[in-house]
Amino acid sequence: MENSANSKSLIINYGIYLGVATVLISLITYALGMHLDTHWAVSLVTIILFIGLIVFGIKKYRETNEGFLTWGQGVKIGVGIAILAALIGAIYNYLFMSFIEPDFMNQAMEVSNQKLLDQGQTEEQIEAINKMSEAFRAPLLIAAMGIIGSAVGGFVVAAIAAAIMKKSEEEETY
Repeated sequence: MENSANSKSLIINYGIYLGVATVLISLITYALGMHLDTHWAVSLVTIILFIGLIVFGIKKYRETNEGFLTWGQGVKIGVGIAILAALIGAIYNYLFMSFIEPDFMNQAMEVSNQKLLDQGQTEEQIEAINKMSEAFRAPLLIAAMGIIGSAVGGFVVAAIAAAIMKKSEEEETY
């Protein structure tokens, strides 16, 4: 049971770190006016933080568990961190789209439409794309897709990290 409590505190701590870091990055891009057309470097920093904090969380668990880690424990910690961070991000996105920038979805659609026009799409094609994407603009659906996507990404990162870092008591040789 001691390890369970330990993993919970690591999940909470690293999940909050990742969630807050993601929110801060979003606030900075908004303050700089880059929230509608984010530079690739911002995405790269976010990905590095996502991978880094999940790996560090798993590594920290292994250190506090006398050097032992099963693959399942590592995946549980990594997915937990990713889901908690996604919940924090979903709350922020709801607040952002409801109170900070209520017209965000329309602005994002306009930017997207302009990019499609620049790529040579016709008005009819863009209108069809917009109609198809309407169903995916609901805040609750956006939050759910973000949480699911983060859980899947967290699983992939954690599965790889845990496979590399796993060490069971049976593997211990004297």
